[in-house]
Amino acid sequence: MSATTPLDLGYTRSYPFADGGCGFPVSACKEIIMNYDKELDARGLNCPLPILRTKKSLNELTSGQVLKVSATDPGAVKDIQAFTKQTGNELVSSAASNGEYIFMIRKG
Repeated sequence: MSATTPLDLGYTRSYPFADGGCGFPVSACKEIIMNYDKELDARGLNCPLPILRTKKSLNELTSGQVLKVSATDPGAVKDIQAFTKQTGNELVSSAASNGEYIFMIRKG
């Protein structure tokens, strides 16, 4: 799988990352050309539901497949980072803007 990064598209990062994202606006993430195998809409859900649904969705994928997660819970930023490290999955990219968070997770 190949991806075009926001930097390739001419976006710049904004520092500091007050919203907990990677510094790119969500619009940049939406322009990223990346194949994903499943999409999870966790917007409007509060902790722990975004992580629980992410885990369930990843269980339905095979190794190497990518899950796109959209969330609005600010806690999802740290939760997703910790979850991917603990479970051996890869957080390929993340973006945040105006209270919306997008994560691309490759199943390990």
